[in-house]
Amino acid sequence: MGKNSENDSLVPDDFDTTVTLTLENDEELECAVISIFDANDRRYIALLPLEGKDAEEGEVYLYRYNETDDGQPDLSNIETDEEFEIVSDAFDEMLDDAEYQELLGDDEE
Repeated sequence: MGKNSENDSLVPDDFDTTVTLTLENDEELECAVISIFDANDRRYIALLPLEGKDAEEGEVYLYRYNETDDGQPDLSNIETDEEFEIVSDAFDEMLDDAEYQELLGDDEE
């Protein structure tokens, strides 16, 4: 996924578009990076599993996002329901904005 000039919250061109998560049961799950975005004065990442039940259902995973000193992604869990609600709303709004921009683009053709 490349950078969209209309929306700086999309993943930069030089960012790897997949992330391998290690789940609590030590299972590894490959996920596509949908977006890195800001909400509530923090950075977050939205991931889409590429296999399994959650992938089939279109489940999106949201995590806090930081980078280590050497530029590697560092993900951490969202700790509270209140924070999750804020992040979820920001992600939904971002999707709505992207959908709206896509519709405008279609009308211009």
